[in-house]
Amino acid sequence: MWFDLDGLPVCFPYDAIYPEQHEYMGELKRALDARGHALLEMPTGTGKTAALISLITSYALANPSRPLRLFYCTRTVHEMEKTLAELRLLFSHLPPADACRLLALGLSSRKNLCVHPQVSASGAVDTGCRRLTASWVCEKAAYDRESATPLCDYFETFDAAARKGDLALYIQPGVYTLADLRSLGRERRICPYFLARHMVKHANVVVYSYQYLLDPRVASIVSSEMQKDCVVVFDEVHNIDNVCIEALSVSIRKQTIQGAKGNLRHISQQIDRFKATDASRLNAEYRRLVDGLAQRGNLPISDAWLANLALPDDILKEAVPGNIRKAEHFLTVLWRLVRNLDERVDTENVVNERPVSFATSIYSLAGIETTTLRFLYDRLQSLLLTLEITDTDEFMHIQKICDFATLIGTYKRGFSIIIEPYDDRMPDIRDPVIQLSCHDASLAIQPVFNRFQTVVITSGTLSPIDLYPRLLNFNPVISRSFTMSLTRDCICPMVLTRGSDQLPVSTKFDMRSDPGVVRNYGRLLLEMASAVPDGIVCFFVSYSYMDGIVSSWNDMGILQEIMQHKLVFIETPDVVETTLALDNYRKACDCGRGAVFFSVARGKVVEGIDFNRHYGRLVIMFGVPFQYTLSKLEYLRETSQIQEGDFLTFDALRQAAQCVGRVIRSKADYGMMIFADKRYSRHDKRSKLPGWIRSHLHDAHLNLSTDMALHTAREFLRRMAQPYDKAGSSGQTEENLQDKARDAMEM
Repeated sequence: MWFDLDGLPVCFPYDAIYPEQHEYMGELKRALDARGHALLEMPTGTGKTAALISLITSYALANPSRPLRLFYCTRTVHEMEKTLAELRLLFSHLPPADACRLLALGLSSRKNLCVHPQVSASGAVDTGCRRLTASWVCEKAAYDRESATPLCDYFETFDAAARKGDLALYIQPGVYTLADLRSLGRERRICPYFLARHMVKHANVVVYSYQYLLDPRVASIVSSEMQKDCVVVFDEVHNIDNVCIEALSVSIRKQTIQGAKGNLRHISQQIDRFKATDASRLNAEYRRLVDGLAQRGNLPISDAWLANLALPDDILKEAVPGNIRKAEHFLTVLWRLVRNLDERVDTENVVNERPVSFATSIYSLAGIETTTLRFLYDRLQSLLLTLEITDTDEFMHIQKICDFATLIGTYKRGFSIIIEPYDDRMPDIRDPVIQLSCHDASLAIQPVFNRFQTVVITSGTLSPIDLYPRLLNFNPVISRSFTMSLTRDCICPMVLTRGSDQLPVSTKFDMRSDPGVVRNYGRLLLEMASAVPDGIVCFFVSYSYMDGIVSSWNDMGILQEIMQHKLVFIETPDVVETTLALDNYRKACDCGRGAVFFSVARGKVVEGIDFNRHYGRLVIMFGVPFQYTLSKLEYLRETSQIQEGDFLTFDALRQAAQCVGRVIRSKADYGMMIFADKRYSRHDKRSKLPGWIRSHLHDAHLNLSTDMALHTAREFLRRMAQPYDKAGSSGQTEENLQDKARDAMEM
């Protein structure tokens, strides 16, 4: 359908539009007109992606004098594919004259795009690719054709077409998913990974991961040529501050240090080999380093490595310090640094330091100046390229230590160094770690806000929305939270404060191990498992708490009673195990047996898995998922005037909302949410939940016992079982149209 939005003709790929989608597009258009940033909270299941891409594409087509390009950032490959499916549907509704001018594609790692039979089947795709595509490998094969140097035929086709300027012949306008790119690569015998990397410069819409913009190491490789007039969208960004912080945080364990020592011995052998066979390469590198690393020019596309973890604006544009220009001198400095870290990690007590004091101690004990620390990563990268190293995975240990050193030498604030002798998960086993923790999320995302005119931060879980500008240090021209229009109450949130015995339930530290609390939580799940059909998802505040409570339920016999009604599956830190558990959980729901899935707030499942329809009729959030980090809280209080209690509550409630939001993914869906902790009944906690949840959280559901919650659940399920007249109102018809289309795409 086409409609007019404040003078802008908008193409929308469905026959009807939700009221909140229309409002969402209006706010987005105002942000584009103002050439400013936007912060938009849109309820889950209301077609946020369709609204975004429709408005921005229509805006670009209607303003040819202002060429807009869209970079859509998602968390997972699954979400990337869903976005590209929406784009394909949109393109099919555009006039042919417009559609034939547009190119949209997904960009992912070598692992997801490689089509070389042997390399793609190996466990180290990046390394396997470099062995066949590095510039020195190709030069050797061209120089000595009788050497039988193995090459990648797919990359050779790409390289030849790139030299001729013929790459546009391989990819026509349209929408290309990752599967489409792989199929194109096999059909045309061209590398889909390098082809996609190249076509990013020409595409109108690019869909890729957050890290391609937020992680400085990756952004410099794939996003360096984006222009200021690009529109950047970060979708599902409730945790974007944590993503930014993780991008600039480094952990060094004893195994890392031992691996780095092995890396240095290997590099020493390679230096000796080059001195004996090709000393000119080392001499050329030395002469270049006298003028600074920035003088090395652009690397071939096949040689580009992860860039410096420090932000480009923070890197000195001066000559590399003289004491690390020669390869052997640089190696000596690295040995001193590694030995210093090896001594520091062997501590019996927890140590908390600032970057300045830590860098000062390195200087006093190892004789390495702070300025030198800043250049270690770039100097290492230069040396590994000079030595023609292709096995990048093998040298990840020394790279991580150089990452650590570069950040220590670059930043004086926003970080802390914590040395811990034991892991919290295994307090009886010594496992020392040096953790460089970033506390300032704006360090990673600020270059994005400064570089592009319009950055859209959007999610279904942004409440309270006013904290994000302070956390990310930006000023949005549009900041808005939308509600969900429904023709029936298909969401039933409840707050459970006590068990059937009227004893309060909570995961507060002084209550969580109480046998009465554990028993009441178990009886709650047992009662719900006997009454609620299909799938039930349970979220716990941590892995350790989940392990403890499930073990207690097993000892009490509650787990066995639950399994008489439904099968039980558990998320673990192991990705393969969790994937297998999810597959079997879905099979149990599909066959009508029903199942319970135990998961963890902040775990992998909550970030990318939907439990829509019969896969999730009920979500139980056991407790409030607080996460206490003293250094970060102190930093936020000092720099952003965000009080500890405010941030802790904000962070815990957005995680809880993200967990329960997994249960409903469209307006035709329905599900229940139980917040099982007495603290949710308090207004200061409950008010931090998204508006679309609060609007359905009735007063009668704020202080329930297990018996009352069971009664409420049965009444809700009885209502949902009644015939639903989707044609009874225009709103219902709209829901049916969009939901049917989305279901068809997901099949």
